[in-house]
Amino acid sequence: MRPFAYEAAADADGAVAALARGTAAARYLGGGTNLVDLMRLGVEQPELLVDVTRLAHGAIEPLDGGGLRIGAEVRNSDCAADRAVRERFPVLAQALLAGASGQLRNLATTAGNLLQRTRCAYFQDVSKPCNKRAVGSGCPAIEGDHRNLAILGHSEACVATHPSDMAVALAALGARVVVRGPGGERTIAMPGLHRLPGDEPERDTVLEHGDLITAVEVPGLPWATRSRYRKVRDRASFAFAVVSVAAALDVDEAGGTVRDARLALGGVAHVPWRALAAEDALRGAPATRESFEAAAEAELAAAEPLRDNAFKVSLAHNLIVRTLLELAGA
Repeated sequence: MRPFAYEAAADADGAVAALARGTAAARYLGGGTNLVDLMRLGVEQPELLVDVTRLAHGAIEPLDGGGLRIGAEVRNSDCAADRAVRERFPVLAQALLAGASGQLRNLATTAGNLLQRTRCAYFQDVSKPCNKRAVGSGCPAIEGDHRNLAILGHSEACVATHPSDMAVALAALGARVVVRGPGGERTIAMPGLHRLPGDEPERDTVLEHGDLITAVEVPGLPWATRSRYRKVRDRASFAFAVVSVAAALDVDEAGGTVRDARLALGGVAHVPWRALAAEDALRGAPATRESFEAAAEAELAAAEPLRDNAFKVSLAHNLIVRTLLELAGA
């Protein structure tokens, strides 16, 4: 591990100022569950670490309308166990519990979870070319090992996938990310925090240098009590999603039609993929298998699988349909 400077911030403004003074290689340090691993691998080589674990961002607070404000430093295990999270947004609690291990969830933070970097093997191996690490060096995954990589929204520059489970649930719920930067505070909608690779795959998010996530706000959604996170992975635990789905469904019980729906996919793109086409197809449709299959097909029509991951298209289709059927009680 290369030498680096360390500074513990006392408050958010101090953290932002400290990082802004540093070079582009400066990083915030929260739980460190992803960053420290990447430092060991040589993928990340920060010149400065600004420790933000002592900031006052460790609480979950109610918002008007039934929403919740989740502090950036709330540990994943605490968030998953919070009564309000479990009762109002079960999809979020389930997504958190589907990630990593109990020990890691005790360390991992809300902000750090959102800012995880891809687990693409080429990105993590500094002996291999990778456009995310060295722009212009190429993306060997396109012709190489891409079984678990993107089928939606990828580019010639990068076919990596975003690894967070929590981010998929937050994208489905339409969460807002509160950010403090050198220019003050602003809010970024989800989806919208993460970006597709395009020709700048080195940029995972729209955050600028010095930006610090201070909280995530989940708006009130009364019918999100009927929600679920389902994850398909290669191992029963401690494995990233091959495909996952976060879904919430509002069904008119009298007429049997879908009033509203929220749907997002994980393991299929460089971002948590909000399934807007599927949501549009569901609204006003009968809550039946046929409607759910049509919605899945509408979303996955844009899929462009690679040589070895076409199975993800049918897997995502079946996962969407099964999850919606369960939520509809069909």
